[in-house]
Amino acid sequence: MCDSRALVDAHHHVWDLDVRPQPWLEAPGHEPIRRTFGPQDLLSAATRPITGRRLTSTVVVQCIASVPETRDLLALADGDPLIGAVVGWADLTSPAVGDVLDGLRSGPGGRYLRAVRHVVQGESDPHWLQRPDVERGLRAVGERGLGHDVLVRSHRLDQATRLAERFPGLPQVLDHAGKPPIADGELADWASRLRLLAAHPQVVCKVSGLITEADHGKWTVDDIRPVWDVLLSAFGPDRLMFGSDWPVANLAGGWNRWAATVEELLDGCSGAEIHAVLAGTATAFYRLTPDTTKDATPCS
Repeated sequence: MCDSRALVDAHHHVWDLDVRPQPWLEAPGHEPIRRTFGPQDLLSAATRPITGRRLTSTVVVQCIASVPETRDLLALADGDPLIGAVVGWADLTSPAVGDVLDGLRSGPGGRYLRAVRHVVQGESDPHWLQRPDVERGLRAVGERGLGHDVLVRSHRLDQATRLAERFPGLPQVLDHAGKPPIADGELADWASRLRLLAAHPQVVCKVSGLITEADHGKWTVDDIRPVWDVLLSAFGPDRLMFGSDWPVANLAGGWNRWAATVEELLDGCSGAEIHAVLAGTATAFYRLTPDTTKDATPCS
């Protein structure tokens, strides 16, 4: 049984620049998104359905290494019916990370904290995820029933694979499919590394952030399809989840153009497979509330 109306965006961001600066937005090329974005902005932008489904729930993801930002996101989720889960940040290298996570979960909106993420792609250490202090922190994450969002670039996918080997009981989701180098068209190394990671059943993958890895102004669905084909064969639809990476997606076409692309990529999939990618996998991984699955109807 599945709800043929549900559409979960498993990866989007919000920020209020008057409250909390986002230094990464100062990098050249980010001018179009160098302003405040909130959940209502996403609702206004996400007007195109995917296979007849309109946006019903989202997962908001941290941007900066800041516990106060995570508190902001949890409080926002507590008052916004669109947000079903939060991926927050805590210092995985800190001996006090468990206490910090407990404090976040006991605070306003704490029940929405479902996973933790660190921007590993910004770390110079190619073995950052294998550091003993980081592994200690990840044990604290797992002990609290939380998942882990993994953000690495394609050439560092081995880090994620070693982590999966060391932590078979820790649910992990690979953000942005490991950032395949779509603009270069050199996907063989990425695909090989990705398949090694996908061999670990506790790892799922977000179909997100792909258009910003392509040529922002010239990409077409034909540029994205080879990546989709690898993801589908490596993970299968039951371990893939749709994400927009909005508003970063605005740099390369926006929510609606990405939604149209995903619908085209899903052509030929069964109803059950479509449901898995558009709602089921994210609902299970982030333990979303039943709001997106009530009055369920069978998918063929």
